[in-house]
Amino acid sequence: MAEHDKRIAAFRRLHETGCFVMPNPWDAGSARALERLGFPALATTSAGFAWTTGAADNHVTRDDVLDHLRTVVEAVTVPVNADFEGAFAIDPDEVAENVALAVRTGIAGLSVEDSMPDPDDPMLEFGLAVDRIRAAREAIDASGTGAVLTGRSEGFVVGRPDIDETIRRLRAYADAGADCLYAPRIESVDDVRAVVAAVAPKPVNLLINSPFMTVAEASALGVRRISVGGTLARTAWTAFLSAARQIADTGSFDSFRDLVNVDALMA
Repeated sequence: MAEHDKRIAAFRRLHETGCFVMPNPWDAGSARALERLGFPALATTSAGFAWTTGAADNHVTRDDVLDHLRTVVEAVTVPVNADFEGAFAIDPDEVAENVALAVRTGIAGLSVEDSMPDPDDPMLEFGLAVDRIRAAREAIDASGTGAVLTGRSEGFVVGRPDIDETIRRLRAYADAGADCLYAPRIESVDDVRAVVAAVAPKPVNLLINSPFMTVAEASALGVRRISVGGTLARTAWTAFLSAARQIADTGSFDSFRDLVNVDALMA
């Protein structure tokens, strides 16, 4: 079995039972570090990657992201799930084309979102959003890879926090062929429980980007997969900027204490 096939098979097995954490590196080095800490799978972060380029989230190109996916996949041996944003297209046929390109990078799965950059109307029309998931499913099936497709609904991210509409969309995405369902920024126990029940037996990904829940608590609610989005990257940026500001403001280097030996970690 080819390496790509092995990673996809391993990724699919992770979704069958239990609850696993799939943290989000932002470059090859952070990916290798997370693998060496024992995480069984990783996921890219659109925000974390964008910041490495000096851009804000959702301001990088499709080709930049495809190159980034190849870099992360080649850096590790565990499965890598792609934050593929909105698949860099609106039209379902174009979504299919871009998803086909993404699975060729060696990823074990990817997510497709249902929002667009319009502050007045940020959610894609329901029927179109479902058609996009169906197109992504068909592209993956045509590739023969079996990569895991995650249907992702962005209502709680873009200021439309309607749990009933979120569930309606996630159920439709499941019916359209999504293997895993994901509604980032839901943070109440009741909402998490409702989403898990609504799409069962398909697995649910939970974003934890603040200390509102532990892995054990999420697992008890039936969550199968946990990711952290750009929060590890923001944690690194917070420490970096704190040390840099101390130097700029006071001339002190007191932050340079008890630092990790990165060379030893990478060796």
